Amino acid sequence: MKQHQFDLIVLGSGPAGSTVATKMVEAGKSVAMIESREFGGTCALRGCNPKKVYANAGEIIDLARRSEGKLITGSGEIKIDWRQLLEFKKQFTEPVVNNKEKSLQDSGIETFHGAAKFTGQNQISVGNTVLSANRILVATGATPTKIDISGSEHITTSDDFLEIAELPEHVVFIGGGYISMEFAHVVARCGTKVTVIERESRALSGFDADLAKQLVDYSERIGIQFRFNAALAGIDADGDGTYRLTFNGAPSIDDVGLIVHGAGRMPNIGDLGLQTANVAHDRNGIAVDKTLKSPTNDHVYAAGDCAASGVPRLTPCANEEARIVVKNLLKPGSESHADYGAIPKVAFTTPAIAAVGLSEKEATRSSDVDVRADDTSSWGSVRKTGDTVAGYKILIDKKTDQILGAHLLGPGAEETINLFAMAMKFNLTATDLKSMLFAFPTFASDVRSMV
Repeated sequence: MKQHQFDLIVLGSGPAGSTVATKMVEAGKSVAMIESREFGGTCALRGCNPKKVYANAGEIIDLARRSEGKLITGSGEIKIDWRQLLEFKKQFTEPVVNNKEKSLQDSGIETFHGAAKFTGQNQISVGNTVLSANRILVATGATPTKIDISGSEHITTSDDFLEIAELPEHVVFIGGGYISMEFAHVVARCGTKVTVIERESRALSGFDADLAKQLVDYSERIGIQFRFNAALAGIDADGDGTYRLTFNGAPSIDDVGLIVHGAGRMPNIGDLGLQTANVAHDRNGIAVDKTLKSPTNDHVYAAGDCAASGVPRLTPCANEEARIVVKNLLKPGSESHADYGAIPKVAFTTPAIAAVGLSEKEATRSSDVDVRADDTSSWGSVRKTGDTVAGYKILIDKKTDQILGAHLLGPGAEETINLFAMAMKFNLTATDLKSMLFAFPTFASDVRSMV
């Protein structure tokens, strides 16, 4: 068995792992990276970037259709070519697969393919090779949660959904979170029947309830069907290539051509042998202190979706954690902590829904809050797009004038939310925002009217 010694071993080649590995090798450290799949990580290959390509396709079709009779004619002839969309998506993912590992190697990082497993406190095996290092970073990301029902083998992951060449007549998405909702909006605009099943009483639980309800109502108008409080019991394959979904206490859903997993993700750490290395972990991920180091093994750090750092599993959070890990590795004892600030999040439906900061329930629990909310579908910025669904809810502390939370729905929400995140991070007040001069007419200029 071959043995190698490094200053740092990195498990995973996504944003967190790649950033730390690159910065460390630039600092003159010897670095190994182990990847069990293609080099590049979820965001670049199976997540953020490719899904945005699909979301853009849905947005273009929607814009054409709502412009019919106002700006253009003949929009009924426009449709999404699913195969062309797949090929276009590959223009963004295939170069990553082809180039990522080479760029890492060219920078001086030694790469290994295979499943990594701890064999000691600071030792990792991959295939017939054993690697040792004084520091190990676990950045293995997340994987779809397990759906423990009969027939679960018929469920397609979101990874595989991004590779299908043809849509069937009926697609069911399990879960009402952002993954299901984003893809449902694209598929529905292809003319395919879409059903979203959710075990809770509402969709998009991470977003404002009132705005999410507006979005669900609109989603139904474009043909998406919802089944809430749905306890999925099993999936049966019919002989004609379709499936039957059965529920506890509810009618079945028949003649389904594709079932897509959108019911959340969990830390991808189950097969790493963490117990062997005395690395504390639970269902939320690898336990870390504020420096992102394991409290039970000084050799080990964790960052990104596999770390139980208490923040959303988003690429910007992984990037911030990578920055902090590098600081702490290069300057032992510096005790650098992550500064997440206000973390914005977006579901790239059409229209988009976005949020940053506290929910209305959270804010009103601890502060005297001015809740400023309105339906903005009649505002000029929205009407110019032909959109009919838009709104906001801004939560302002009455005593300090600080923005506690911002919630947006409608065109431009995915961009405008960043202004509120910046204001919250740098302690700008509602009065500060109201006094700003914005380029006009823009969606951002609406901020003054919201606060």
